[in-house]
Amino acid sequence: MNNNTIVLTGGGTAGHVSLNEAIIPELIKIGYKIHYIGSHDGIERTIIGENFPTIPYHPISNGKLRRYFSMKNFSDPFKVLYGTLQALAILRKVKPSLVFSKGGFVSVPVAIAAKLANIPVVIHESDLTPGLANKIASSFAEHIFTVFEETLKYLPKEKASSIGAIIRPDLLLGNEQIAEQLTGFQANKETIIVMGGSQGSANINEVIKVNIDALTSKFQVIHLCGKGNLDPALTGKSNYIAFEYVTDELPHLLKISNYVISRAGSNSIFEFLELKKPMLLIPLSIHASRGDQVLNAKFFEEKGYALVLEEENLTTTSFMETLGDLVKYKEAIIDKQFNAASSKTPDQFTELLLTYKK
Repeated sequence: MNNNTIVLTGGGTAGHVSLNEAIIPELIKIGYKIHYIGSHDGIERTIIGENFPTIPYHPISNGKLRRYFSMKNFSDPFKVLYGTLQALAILRKVKPSLVFSKGGFVSVPVAIAAKLANIPVVIHESDLTPGLANKIASSFAEHIFTVFEETLKYLPKEKASSIGAIIRPDLLLGNEQIAEQLTGFQANKETIIVMGGSQGSANINEVIKVNIDALTSKFQVIHLCGKGNLDPALTGKSNYIAFEYVTDELPHLLKISNYVISRAGSNSIFEFLELKKPMLLIPLSIHASRGDQVLNAKFFEEKGYALVLEEENLTTTSFMETLGDLVKYKEAIIDKQFNAASSKTPDQFTELLLTYKK
Protein backbone atom coordinates (compact mmCIF):
# COMPACT_ATOMS: atom_id res chain seq x y z
CA MET A 1 0.00 0.00 0.00
CA ASN A 2 1.42 3.40 -1.08
CA ASN A 3 0.62 5.74 1.78
CA ASN A 4 1.09 8.82 -0.41
CA THR A 5 -1.05 7.64 -3.35
CA ILE A 6 -4.76 8.43 -3.70
CA VAL A 7 -7.21 7.40 -6.41
CA LEU A 8 -9.97 9.81 -7.40
CA THR A 9 -13.08 8.89 -9.36
CA GLY A 10 -16.30 10.50 -10.51
CA GLY A 11 -17.78 11.55 -13.81
CA GLY A 12 -20.65 11.83 -16.22
CA THR A 13 -21.16 15.55 -15.62
CA ALA A 14 -18.85 18.45 -14.76
CA GLY A 15 -20.44 18.54 -11.30
CA HIS A 16 -19.06 15.06 -10.62
CA VAL A 17 -15.54 16.29 -11.37
CA SER A 18 -15.34 19.83 -10.00
CA LEU A 19 -14.52 18.93 -6.40
CA ASN A 20 -11.83 16.54 -7.61
CA GLU A 21 -10.42 19.42 -9.67
CA ALA A 22 -10.36 21.58 -6.56
CA ILE A 23 -8.57 19.13 -4.26
CA ILE A 24 -5.99 17.80 -6.73
CA PRO A 25 -3.68 20.84 -6.34
CA GLU A 26 -4.01 20.60 -2.55
CA LEU A 27 -3.09 16.90 -2.55
CA ILE A 28 -0.13 17.47 -4.87
CA LYS A 29 1.05 20.39 -2.74
CA ILE A 30 1.38 18.15 0.32
CA GLY A 31 3.14 15.37 -1.57
CA TYR A 32 0.44 12.96 -2.72
CA LYS A 33 0.47 11.10 -6.04
CA ILE A 34 -2.89 11.10 -7.80
CA HIS A 35 -4.44 8.56 -10.15
CA TYR A 36 -7.87 9.06 -11.75
CA ILE A 37 -10.31 6.32 -12.74
CA GLY A 38 -13.06 7.40 -15.12
CA SER A 39 -14.99 6.36 -18.19
CA HIS A 40 -13.61 6.07 -21.70
CA ASP A 41 -15.52 9.00 -23.20
CA GLY A 42 -17.01 10.95 -20.29
CA ILE A 43 -16.47 14.65 -19.61
CA GLU A 44 -14.15 13.70 -16.73
CA ARG A 45 -11.55 12.43 -19.20
CA THR A 46 -11.51 15.77 -21.00
CA ILE A 47 -11.41 17.85 -17.81
CA ILE A 48 -8.65 15.86 -16.13
CA GLY A 49 -6.66 15.50 -19.36
CA GLU A 50 -6.75 19.22 -20.12
CA ASN A 51 -6.20 20.54 -16.59
CA PHE A 52 -3.92 17.86 -15.15
CA PRO A 53 -2.12 16.18 -18.08
CA THR A 54 0.52 14.56 -15.83
CA ILE A 55 -2.04 12.65 -13.73
CA PRO A 56 -2.45 9.03 -14.90
CA TYR A 57 -5.99 8.51 -16.18
CA HIS A 58 -7.37 4.96 -16.18
CA PRO A 59 -10.53 4.41 -18.28
CA ILE A 60 -12.86 1.56 -17.32
CA SER A 61 -16.13 0.11 -18.53
CA ASN A 62 -19.26 1.35 -16.82
CA GLY A 63 -22.96 0.82 -17.31
CA LYS A 64 -25.75 3.24 -16.56
CA LEU A 65 -27.89 2.38 -13.55
CA ARG A 66 -31.56 3.11 -14.10
CA ARG A 67 -34.66 3.38 -11.95
CA TYR A 68 -36.85 2.74 -15.01
CA PHE A 69 -37.27 -0.22 -17.37
CA SER A 70 -34.88 -0.46 -20.31
CA MET A 71 -33.54 -3.37 -22.33
CA LYS A 72 -30.06 -2.06 -21.45
CA ASN A 73 -30.78 -2.97 -17.82
CA PHE A 74 -30.01 -6.54 -18.86
CA SER A 75 -26.61 -5.75 -20.42
CA ASP A 76 -25.30 -2.87 -18.32
CA PRO A 77 -24.76 -4.98 -15.15
CA PHE A 78 -22.16 -6.92 -17.13
CA LYS A 79 -20.45 -3.63 -18.01
CA VAL A 80 -20.39 -2.75 -14.31
CA LEU A 81 -18.95 -6.19 -13.50
CA TYR A 82 -16.26 -5.80 -16.16
CA GLY A 83 -15.50 -2.28 -14.91
CA THR A 84 -15.18 -3.63 -11.37
CA LEU A 85 -12.60 -6.18 -12.53
CA GLN A 86 -10.72 -3.46 -14.41
CA ALA A 87 -10.80 -1.14 -11.39
CA LEU A 88 -9.66 -3.95 -9.11
CA ALA A 89 -6.63 -4.59 -11.34
CA ILE A 90 -5.78 -0.88 -11.33
CA LEU A 91 -6.10 -0.58 -7.55
CA ARG A 92 -3.95 -3.65 -6.96
CA LYS A 93 -1.27 -2.17 -9.19
CA VAL A 94 -1.42 1.39 -7.83
CA LYS A 95 -2.03 0.35 -4.19
CA PRO A 96 -3.56 3.64 -2.98
CA SER A 97 -4.20 4.38 0.68
CA LEU A 98 -7.59 5.93 -0.13
CA VAL A 99 -10.20 6.15 -2.89
CA PHE A 100 -12.28 9.33 -3.09
CA SER A 101 -15.47 9.28 -5.15
CA LYS A 102 -17.51 12.27 -6.32
CA GLY A 103 -20.26 10.09 -7.80
CA GLY A 104 -21.62 9.29 -11.22
CA PHE A 105 -22.09 5.82 -12.65
CA VAL A 106 -18.38 5.23 -13.27
CA SER A 107 -17.75 5.47 -9.52
CA VAL A 108 -19.79 2.36 -8.65
CA PRO A 109 -17.36 -0.29 -9.98
CA VAL A 110 -14.48 1.66 -8.40
CA ALA A 111 -16.16 1.66 -4.98
CA ILE A 112 -16.92 -2.07 -5.21
CA ALA A 113 -13.34 -2.82 -6.29
CA ALA A 114 -11.91 -0.76 -3.44
CA LYS A 115 -13.99 -2.69 -0.94
CA LEU A 116 -12.73 -5.97 -2.43
CA ALA A 117 -9.15 -4.67 -2.21
CA ASN A 118 -9.65 -3.52 1.39
CA ILE A 119 -9.01 0.14 0.51
CA PRO A 120 -11.14 2.75 2.28
CA VAL A 121 -13.61 4.65 0.08
CA VAL A 122 -14.90 8.13 0.93
CA ILE A 123 -17.83 9.58 -1.02
CA HIS A 124 -19.04 13.15 -1.42
CA GLU A 125 -22.72 13.83 -2.18
CA SER A 126 -23.56 17.41 -3.09
CA ASP A 127 -27.27 17.12 -3.94
CA LEU A 128 -30.18 17.22 -1.51
CA THR A 129 -31.00 13.57 -2.20
CA PRO A 130 -28.29 11.03 -3.11
CA GLY A 131 -27.98 9.93 -6.71
CA LEU A 132 -28.52 6.25 -7.45
CA ALA A 133 -24.80 5.69 -8.02
CA ASN A 134 -23.89 7.15 -4.64
CA LYS A 135 -26.69 5.25 -2.90
CA ILE A 136 -25.25 1.99 -4.23
CA ALA A 137 -21.64 2.98 -3.61
CA SER A 138 -22.40 4.08 -0.04
CA SER A 139 -22.74 0.42 0.94
CA PHE A 140 -19.02 0.01 0.21
CA ALA A 141 -17.89 3.33 1.69
CA GLU A 142 -16.01 4.12 4.86
CA HIS A 143 -17.69 7.53 5.05
CA ILE A 144 -20.05 9.77 3.08
CA PHE A 145 -19.82 13.56 3.27
CA THR A 146 -22.85 15.65 2.33
CA VAL A 147 -23.42 19.32 1.58
CA PHE A 148 -27.01 19.45 2.84
CA GLU A 149 -27.77 18.35 6.39
CA GLU A 150 -31.14 17.10 5.10
CA THR A 151 -29.32 14.51 2.97
CA LEU A 152 -28.26 12.54 6.05
CA LYS A 153 -31.71 11.00 6.45
CA TYR A 154 -31.16 9.08 3.18
CA LEU A 155 -27.82 7.59 4.27
CA PRO A 156 -26.49 5.24 6.98
CA LYS A 157 -26.27 7.46 10.06
CA GLU A 158 -23.19 5.76 11.46
CA LYS A 159 -21.00 6.73 8.51
CA ALA A 160 -22.36 9.98 7.10
CA SER A 161 -21.84 13.61 8.08
CA SER A 162 -22.79 17.01 6.70
CA ILE A 163 -19.91 19.45 6.16
CA GLY A 164 -21.54 22.15 4.03
CA ALA A 165 -20.35 23.40 0.67
CA ILE A 166 -16.75 23.36 -0.53
CA ILE A 167 -15.84 26.47 -2.48
CA ARG A 168 -12.76 27.05 -4.61
CA PRO A 169 -10.83 30.04 -3.19
CA ASP A 170 -10.08 31.37 -6.68
CA LEU A 171 -13.79 32.17 -7.09
CA LEU A 172 -13.32 34.88 -4.49
CA LEU A 173 -10.45 36.47 -6.42
CA GLY A 174 -12.38 37.91 -9.34
CA ASN A 175 -11.03 41.14 -10.78
CA GLU A 176 -13.30 43.79 -12.32
CA GLN A 177 -10.59 45.14 -14.61
CA ILE A 178 -9.90 41.70 -16.05
CA ALA A 179 -13.67 41.21 -16.51
CA GLU A 180 -13.86 44.51 -18.40
CA GLN A 181 -11.02 43.34 -20.69
CA LEU A 182 -12.74 39.99 -21.30
CA THR A 183 -16.15 41.46 -22.05
CA GLY A 184 -15.74 45.08 -23.07
CA PHE A 185 -18.34 45.87 -20.41
CA GLN A 186 -18.28 48.48 -17.66
CA ALA A 187 -18.12 47.23 -14.07
CA ASN A 188 -20.47 49.95 -12.84
CA LYS A 189 -23.38 48.85 -15.05
CA GLU A 190 -25.86 46.17 -14.00
CA THR A 191 -24.80 42.84 -15.47
CA ILE A 192 -26.43 39.42 -15.75
CA ILE A 193 -24.49 36.20 -16.23
CA VAL A 194 -26.44 33.34 -17.82
CA MET A 195 -25.23 29.76 -17.32
CA GLY A 196 -26.90 26.66 -18.74
CA GLY A 197 -24.48 24.07 -17.37
CA SER A 198 -21.46 22.45 -19.00
CA GLN A 199 -23.45 21.51 -22.12
CA GLY A 200 -25.57 24.64 -22.21
CA SER A 201 -29.36 24.64 -22.35
CA ALA A 202 -31.38 24.95 -25.53
CA ASN A 203 -34.40 26.31 -23.65
CA ILE A 204 -32.46 28.91 -21.69
CA ASN A 205 -30.48 29.91 -24.78
CA GLU A 206 -33.71 30.37 -26.73
CA VAL A 207 -35.40 32.53 -24.10
CA ILE A 208 -32.31 34.75 -23.97
CA LYS A 209 -32.35 35.11 -27.75
CA VAL A 210 -36.04 35.98 -27.90
CA ASN A 211 -35.69 38.55 -25.12
CA ILE A 212 -32.29 39.89 -26.15
CA ASP A 213 -33.44 43.43 -26.99
CA ALA A 214 -35.37 43.83 -23.73
CA LEU A 215 -32.45 42.40 -21.76
CA THR A 216 -29.70 44.48 -23.37
CA SER A 217 -31.72 47.69 -23.01
CA LYS A 218 -31.42 47.31 -19.20
CA PHE A 219 -28.42 45.04 -18.57
CA GLN A 220 -25.08 43.91 -19.84
CA VAL A 221 -25.47 40.18 -20.57
CA ILE A 222 -22.73 37.56 -20.26
CA HIS A 223 -24.02 34.34 -21.82
CA LEU A 224 -22.28 30.99 -21.25
CA CYS A 225 -24.19 29.07 -23.90
CA GLY A 226 -22.42 25.68 -24.05
CA LYS A 227 -20.05 24.15 -26.56
CA GLY A 228 -21.23 24.51 -30.15
CA ASN A 229 -24.11 26.84 -29.20
CA LEU A 230 -22.78 30.25 -30.19
CA ASP A 231 -25.48 32.07 -32.17
CA PRO A 232 -24.12 34.09 -35.14
CA ALA A 233 -27.31 36.19 -35.09
CA LEU A 234 -26.29 37.63 -31.73
CA THR A 235 -22.63 38.25 -32.54
CA GLY A 236 -21.72 41.90 -32.12
CA LYS A 237 -24.93 42.73 -30.27
CA SER A 238 -24.47 45.73 -28.00
CA ASN A 239 -24.28 44.90 -24.26
CA TYR A 240 -24.10 41.19 -25.04
CA ILE A 241 -21.23 38.74 -25.15
CA ALA A 242 -21.33 34.95 -25.41
CA PHE A 243 -18.79 32.27 -24.52
CA GLU A 244 -19.17 28.57 -25.23
CA TYR A 245 -17.65 27.85 -21.84
CA VAL A 246 -15.07 29.38 -19.51
CA THR A 247 -12.63 28.09 -16.90
CA ASP A 248 -10.15 30.52 -15.35
CA GLU A 249 -12.24 33.46 -16.57
CA LEU A 250 -15.28 32.58 -14.45
CA PRO A 251 -14.26 34.32 -11.19
CA HIS A 252 -13.77 37.58 -13.09
CA LEU A 253 -17.07 37.26 -14.97
CA LEU A 254 -18.90 36.56 -11.71
CA LYS A 255 -17.20 39.52 -10.06
CA ILE A 256 -18.74 41.91 -12.56
CA SER A 257 -22.16 40.23 -12.47
CA ASN A 258 -25.02 41.48 -10.32
CA TYR A 259 -27.40 38.62 -11.09
CA VAL A 260 -27.06 34.97 -12.08
CA ILE A 261 -29.45 32.96 -14.24
CA SER A 262 -28.53 29.29 -13.96
CA ARG A 263 -29.42 25.66 -13.72
CA ALA A 264 -29.49 24.34 -10.16
CA GLY A 265 -26.55 21.99 -9.84
CA SER A 266 -25.47 21.98 -6.20
CA ASN A 267 -21.82 22.94 -6.77
CA SER A 268 -22.70 26.00 -8.82
CA ILE A 269 -25.52 27.38 -6.67
CA PHE A 270 -23.44 27.16 -3.50
CA GLU A 271 -20.69 29.08 -5.28
CA PHE A 272 -23.18 31.82 -6.19
CA LEU A 273 -24.41 31.78 -2.60
CA GLU A 274 -20.87 32.27 -1.28
CA LEU A 275 -20.46 35.22 -3.65
CA LYS A 276 -23.84 36.67 -2.55
CA LYS A 277 -25.27 36.73 -6.05
CA PRO A 278 -29.07 36.91 -6.42
CA MET A 279 -30.08 33.88 -8.51
CA LEU A 280 -32.86 32.98 -10.89
CA LEU A 281 -32.69 29.19 -10.98
CA ILE A 282 -34.17 27.20 -13.87
CA PRO A 283 -33.58 23.60 -12.73
CA LEU A 284 -33.23 20.72 -15.14
CA SER A 285 -36.70 19.19 -15.24
CA ILE A 286 -37.66 15.80 -13.83
CA HIS A 287 -38.25 14.67 -17.43
CA ALA A 288 -34.56 15.17 -18.23
CA SER A 289 -33.04 14.14 -14.89
CA ARG A 290 -33.80 12.38 -11.61
CA GLY A 291 -35.15 15.66 -10.22
CA ASP A 292 -32.18 16.59 -8.02
CA GLN A 293 -31.93 20.10 -9.45
CA VAL A 294 -35.60 20.73 -8.76
CA LEU A 295 -35.08 19.80 -5.10
CA ASN A 296 -31.91 21.89 -4.85
CA ALA A 297 -33.70 24.90 -6.33
CA LYS A 298 -36.75 24.56 -4.07
CA PHE A 299 -34.47 24.35 -1.02
CA PHE A 300 -32.72 27.59 -2.04
CA GLU A 301 -36.06 29.24 -2.74
CA GLU A 302 -37.41 28.25 0.70
CA LYS A 303 -34.29 29.69 2.34
CA GLY A 304 -34.77 32.94 0.41
CA TYR A 305 -31.47 32.58 -1.47
CA ALA A 306 -32.98 32.47 -4.97
CA LEU A 307 -36.06 32.71 -7.15
CA VAL A 308 -37.08 29.63 -9.14
CA LEU A 309 -38.72 29.23 -12.53
CA GLU A 310 -39.33 25.60 -13.42
CA GLU A 311 -38.55 24.66 -17.00
CA GLU A 312 -42.11 23.54 -17.69
CA ASN A 313 -43.22 27.11 -16.93
CA LEU A 314 -40.41 28.83 -18.84
CA THR A 315 -41.84 31.21 -21.45
CA THR A 316 -40.79 34.55 -22.89
CA THR A 317 -43.20 36.31 -20.53
CA SER A 318 -42.59 34.25 -17.38
CA PHE A 319 -38.85 34.65 -17.77
CA MET A 320 -38.96 38.44 -17.94
CA GLU A 321 -41.50 38.66 -15.11
CA THR A 322 -39.39 36.48 -12.79
CA LEU A 323 -36.24 38.38 -13.72
CA GLY A 324 -38.10 41.58 -12.81
CA ASP A 325 -38.90 40.07 -9.40
CA LEU A 326 -35.24 39.13 -8.95
CA VAL A 327 -34.24 42.75 -9.50
CA LYS A 328 -37.04 43.98 -7.23
CA TYR A 329 -36.10 41.69 -4.33
CA LYS A 330 -32.34 41.85 -4.85
CA GLU A 331 -31.48 43.36 -1.46
CA ALA A 332 -33.79 41.03 0.48
CA ILE A 333 -32.23 38.00 -1.23
CA ILE A 334 -28.69 39.16 -0.44
CA ASP A 335 -29.67 39.72 3.20
CA LYS A 336 -30.89 36.10 3.40
CA GLN A 337 -27.71 34.86 1.73
CA PHE A 338 -25.62 36.45 4.46
CA ASN A 339 -27.43 34.19 6.96
CA ALA A 340 -26.18 31.03 5.22
CA ALA A 341 -23.61 28.80 6.89
CA SER A 342 -20.01 29.42 5.90
CA SER A 343 -18.40 27.11 3.38
CA LYS A 344 -15.19 25.08 3.51
CA THR A 345 -12.15 25.53 1.31
CA PRO A 346 -10.54 22.66 -0.64
CA ASP A 347 -7.57 22.56 1.73
CA GLN A 348 -9.89 22.24 4.74
CA PHE A 349 -11.77 19.43 3.02
CA THR A 350 -8.54 17.72 1.99
CA GLU A 351 -7.34 17.68 5.60
CA LEU A 352 -10.65 16.09 6.66
CA LEU A 353 -10.56 13.58 3.80
CA LEU A 354 -7.08 12.34 4.64
CA THR A 355 -8.16 11.25 8.14
CA TYR A 356 -9.80 8.23 6.46
CA LYS A 357 -6.78 6.95 4.55
CA LYS A 358 -5.30 3.60 5.46
